[in-house]
Amino acid sequence: MAAPGEPLNCEDFSMFQEALRVIRTIDDRIVHSLNTSVPTVSFSSRVDATQTCEKLYQTMMEAHLSRDKAIKACLAQTSEAMGHLREERTKDADNLAVLKQLRKEQTKLKLMQSELNVEEVINDRSLKVFNERCRTHYTPPKVK
Repeated sequence: MAAPGEPLNCEDFSMFQEALRVIRTIDDRIVHSLNTSVPTVSFSSRVDATQTCEKLYQTMMEAHLSRDKAIKACLAQTSEAMGHLREERTKDADNLAVLKQLRKEQTKLKLMQSELNVEEVINDRSLKVFNERCRTHYTPPKVK
């Protein structure tokens, strides 16, 4: 199981997905985090909402960047493995084991690419919720 910042297991796609599920918990719990850490108007004098929102934003952005890097690293690793298998296939086109492994890697690559799309949806949803709740307390820096 990969913790945030720990490399994902790229070999087994089901383990890859499970690790992503675990490191996506910050986004899954964004509403709860905002509800418990950003005060309502009546409690705003007790908590520094600006600092709380800024810290939550930084944590969320670090998680997004970490997952993006991890997924792209697995994509690169799988693409490299496919390159080696294609070389083997050109040397021995009749080797069924190589052909089977190449198809397996191609399928895994497509599934990993779809995880990038899922990641984009998750990130957009989290940012939307964050902005709805923190927009009056904290404005994130503009991304260039």
